[in-house]
Amino acid sequence: MSVRRRRPLLVTTVLAVGAGLVLTACGPDNADQAAGPKTSSTTAAVTPAPTGAAPAAGSPTAPATAGASHAPTSAPHTSSASTSTRPSAGNAPTDATPCDIGNLSIHVTTRPGAPGQRVIDVQNTGAKACSLSSSPGVNLGNSTARDQSNNIRPVLASGTLRFPVPAGQNAYVVIDLNPTSATTGTTPDINEINVLADQDDTNMPLAATHNFPLTPDTRVLNPHMGNYRATIAEAVTSMAAAGK
Repeated sequence: MSVRRRRPLLVTTVLAVGAGLVLTACGPDNADQAAGPKTSSTTAAVTPAPTGAAPAAGSPTAPATAGASHAPTSAPHTSSASTSTRPSAGNAPTDATPCDIGNLSIHVTTRPGAPGQRVIDVQNTGAKACSLSSSPGVNLGNSTARDQSNNIRPVLASGTLRFPVPAGQNAYVVIDLNPTSATTGTTPDINEINVLADQDDTNMPLAATHNFPLTPDTRVLNPHMGNYRATIAEAVTSMAAAGK
């Protein structure tokens, strides 16, 4: 009789325990859905992140190729050399800002082996590229003359494009003061060469003209001058084409 009384209790207990297990199994799933996926689980499936989104902190690392086609990339760097019509001018664009006289160092020297020629050397001492007119404004005269309007101006090589000068680089012009090497008929009393680095007066005022003395034995007759170039050799070639 006691067995008959305890059997229903045992069944009821088993059913209750089974129901409790079912509830226990369902309970954490519902709680996880409300609180979000547990990233600490090693069996959790990796959900692809939205395009362009950064993975959540602590989430499993996504494959290296995931989203690669959408990763932001830097715009390709365009070399300014490709925009220059003068390859020898380096990496300065032809539309570089006109040079400031305060960022230029100007020198005039005799070209070695050619006593009748002078090299005009203009260096860009600024931090950025700048541009100069195709050739400098140059004239020759007497430093003591009150009227400089009749100073001699050289015959120029053809060309009107501005010349770009990268930061720290030089632009060269060669002028031949006496192309025929004449010993007679030369212009007397010429003792000075005047150089305005950019002959466009909208960019550089006449007051920025630099004056360089010439030796007393300098002969000047029908001078020829080339355009700015990146090397002295190129400047000589340009000068040879002046007047042709």
